[in-house]
Amino acid sequence: MLKLPEALTELNMSRAAFYRMRARGLGPRIVKLPNGQLRIRRADLDTWLADHEEAPAA
Repeated sequence: MLKLPEALTELNMSRAAFYRMRARGLGPRIVKLPNGQLRIRRADLDTWLADHEEAPAA
């Protein structure tokens, strides 16, 4: 499971942009730990990225 900063680095995205995207229901699934920290499963991030790839231009 990735910590949020690790996922943000991989996505090249700011924390604010990530939270805006999540608020609109567009972000990857997250796991909220009992201590309030967020984690993203590697498989969930990879699936989300694959679902949002653009088709290559012909």
